[in-house]
Amino acid sequence: MLSSAPRRLPAADLGRRLVPVAFLVVLAAALAVPGLLTAADPLAADPLNALAPPGGGHWFGTDHLGRDVLARVVHGARHSISIGVAATALAVASGVLLGLAAGLSPTWLDEALARSFDVLSTLPELLLALLIVAITGPGTGNVIFAIAVAQIPNYARVIRAQTFVVRRSGYVEQAVTFGRPHLGIVAGHVLPNVLGPIPVLATIGLGQAVIASSGLSFLGMGPQPPAAEWGAMLSEARNYLRVAWWEALFPGLAITLTVVCLTVVGRRLQRRFEGRTS
Repeated sequence: MLSSAPRRLPAADLGRRLVPVAFLVVLAAALAVPGLLTAADPLAADPLNALAPPGGGHWFGTDHLGRDVLARVVHGARHSISIGVAATALAVASGVLLGLAAGLSPTWLDEALARSFDVLSTLPELLLALLIVAITGPGTGNVIFAIAVAQIPNYARVIRAQTFVVRRSGYVEQAVTFGRPHLGIVAGHVLPNVLGPIPVLATIGLGQAVIASSGLSFLGMGPQPPAAEWGAMLSEARNYLRVAWWEALFPGLAITLTVVCLTVVGRRLQRRFEGRTS
């Protein structure tokens, strides 16, 4: 006789599922209310206390100017994650529009757009973003634009493929038979049914955008000093690795954990979307 009791997850498996979510909750708190995690001013310099190791007064130590590293990591999340979120949102919106345009356009226009997506996809995202920023100049807005352009093909190609499937479905053909306007069919039937994979792609893409924004900031093309940003913090800390390892360790861990947790959650969403429970 089969038992109807719910299957209990092993402790290790439960921890593997909860830890990424818990970290993302803490990250959200750092974004929304950084004062809950630290009361220190991320810009307040204290030269007499420069390069102090982690301890009771400064849990993550201080940097070469005596600024609290914990406060800079917490407040730096707002810059790093905000750039990633803005770039991902712009890439999703542009990718959906271009993917729909390709999937619903005449063959010649579809081929032109598809080849454009393929060409952009052959270039590494960070390299393409670096090229765009080199042309447009440094700054937060230009970094967001560059990362978004580099990520657009990821979404446009998926939406284009989904559009080909949906436009041939029975409910779309029936709407055409009933004489519904073309724009109404696209907005009411095609668009809602091609967006299924987007949350999965956007979650994983956000992690990639965070890496890209930190990389560009490391090269001095993102938010400018004294703003606290993870990539810029790593750039400043590279000259003090031998005497103050903590100045680079903690922003590096923040970037790594953010990307890993977003990827884990994204892969889990992907398995659910595909109907897999393992």
